[in-house]
Amino acid sequence: MKLKDTVHYQWYKHVGTFAVLAICLYACIRITNANLSEVLSNTKQMQLFLQKLFHPDWSYLPSLITPIIKTIQMSILSTLLGVLLAIPFSFLATTLITKNAVLTGCIRFVMNIIRTIPNTLLAAILVSIVGIGEVTGVITLTIFTFGLVSQLLYESIETIDTLPVESAESVGANKFKIAVWAVWPQILPAVISYTFYALEINIRSSTVLGYVGAGGIGIILNTSLALFKYDRVSIIILMILILVILVDTISEYARRKCV
Repeated sequence: MKLKDTVHYQWYKHVGTFAVLAICLYACIRITNANLSEVLSNTKQMQLFLQKLFHPDWSYLPSLITPIIKTIQMSILSTLLGVLLAIPFSFLATTLITKNAVLTGCIRFVMNIIRTIPNTLLAAILVSIVGIGEVTGVITLTIFTFGLVSQLLYESIETIDTLPVESAESVGANKFKIAVWAVWPQILPAVISYTFYALEINIRSSTVLGYVGAGGIGIILNTSLALFKYDRVSIIILMILILVILVDTISEYARRKCV
């Protein structure tokens, strides 16, 4: 193929791709009845929002200390509970330890089901059962952490060095001893890494879960938005950003040191 033909082919390819994307965008706008003029017509409301947003109410800051502490406590507790539950099930889900294909298949199926449930949906269901508060948030994030970490851990177990396992089996060690002495030392760095990774996600998720009544600082943010207290919203968002950045920094440092 000549260079000229190649250039023309690439040009037609890019034009065709752009045309398909444009058609899809137009179809989505028509289906959803999206109207940009409605957004532009609310410039006064947007101006008022931005004006209050960039003038935070610093006097409201002391009132956020308790919700932030509750958010951190809720995230740490749910992370630890989820990881502790995930560890034994990750061993049962791997064919390296559990030779029963039916059992491993059932456990993996349950893990997949848990992972597919969105946090907000799970929290909304639990709010109707347990009620509004931090307990609902802890249960929601514990279930999420379990689904996330158990999947990652059993995949890590499947990729470990099998020589220690075979050596333990050759001397007659039972499944528990194999898991403790041959498998656990190899996956311990991964457990630490996944724990901090889950904590990062739970800190972020706990903010969103407050919108459905699952406790934490998210409830305060939702209330402030509902009351049009945008000067308070700005200070809440600022504290959330600082908290997330701080947790991410500590988590990244800890994972580098431990793994």
